[in-house]
Amino acid sequence: MNTAPLQGIKVIDFTNVQSGPSCTQMLAWLGAEVIKIERPGSGDATRNELQFDPDCPSYYFLQLNSDKKSLTLDAATPDGKAILTKLIEQADIFVENLHPGAMDKLGFSWDDVHKLNPRCIYGTIKGFPPTSKYKDLKAYEPIAQVTAAAASTTGWYSGEYNVPTQSGAALGDSNTGMHLLIGLLAALMQRERTGVGSYVYQSMHNACLNLCRIKTRDQLTLDRIGYLTQFMQYPNEKFPDYVPRSGNTEGSGVLGWTYKCLGWETDPNAYAYIILQRGAKDFEKACQAFGFEDWLTNPDFNTADARDRHKDEIIKRIEAWSMTRTKFDVVKALAPYGVPCAPVLNTKEIMDDESLYDGNTLVKINQGGKVGEFVTVGCPFTISNYQPNYGPCPTLGGNTDEVLKDLGYTTDQIESFAKNGTTAPMPNGKM
Repeated sequence: MNTAPLQGIKVIDFTNVQSGPSCTQMLAWLGAEVIKIERPGSGDATRNELQFDPDCPSYYFLQLNSDKKSLTLDAATPDGKAILTKLIEQADIFVENLHPGAMDKLGFSWDDVHKLNPRCIYGTIKGFPPTSKYKDLKAYEPIAQVTAAAASTTGWYSGEYNVPTQSGAALGDSNTGMHLLIGLLAALMQRERTGVGSYVYQSMHNACLNLCRIKTRDQLTLDRIGYLTQFMQYPNEKFPDYVPRSGNTEGSGVLGWTYKCLGWETDPNAYAYIILQRGAKDFEKACQAFGFEDWLTNPDFNTADARDRHKDEIIKRIEAWSMTRTKFDVVKALAPYGVPCAPVLNTKEIMDDESLYDGNTLVKINQGGKVGEFVTVGCPFTISNYQPNYGPCPTLGGNTDEVLKDLGYTTDQIESFAKNGTTAPMPNGKM
């Protein structure tokens, strides 16, 4: 029995680069038929970005477009418009992430699509909410980070490196795609009741802001009392009227910090993150793990409030302990006592961990040809009775004939579309 949650759902993927494709890839992994519309002759921009081989699509593209079909189509031509119209008339979901106004110009805005197919759900990704004063800005994902207060609270809180810092992990891209995915799945459930598709609008700004929700908590607290006890600035420094950068503090009221471990002088990731919980019993067990039982009777450390006031002393002593051990030995020593801790892992360490190849965390996809097998991040959640089939990515235009035949076009018509530029694939046919 096919248990794919989205079996029978047809998706028209008019997205490119990262935010949109990350969403539609999840739809494909959940069993939907995803037809990716690509520009004839070039395809998705990521096919040719950061390539490891000029004859192969980049890992950037490969990691975002598994299990899709590729249809090359110039939707600005009369034939292209007619083909896209037919596709939309049969589609359950239409997704685009072009710049504001682009789909209106093409004639496939939400209103246009809704008239063509009232049951079709329309998903769009834009940089900002329609009411935002920044709605006309061209939005790359760092742009969303800086306007959503992420950069203002990330980074070091003092010294020459006290500058707004955007995350190098591209929080605004795949994160936005996952937020749109939630909206589309909700819209599918809604359609079951109403029989009518809806318009799902997701901005990169709002997706980043949702990830920064906890900072609005901090701002409310700061407005109320003028300080934040979990920050390193407390109690000796004056707080501004906005949430400052937090360095490596955990941020939720417990004392969390990134500690140097053995080898930190040459290994930039020889660190472990350790948290001292506020509860008396938890603190007692932590002291036992460190061999710091003297803290249990010292009024400077034996209460959570006291520890907030003496962060510097605590960090110095724990770090003197951690620097004599590898990051893995730190975890081995503390974990049995229930101390929250973990090694700081780099990407290579994660990808070399065979235990993570569980069919969801990390997966290997056989692309074939010169690419061969590559690793990607799998479906981030598990479903008890369903396992995604992680298939290869399509070649540019590799499914064009198939899709057009399914729409009822004849062989002669398909050949004509290829000759007049409506669907022409890349000349080498490899990408």
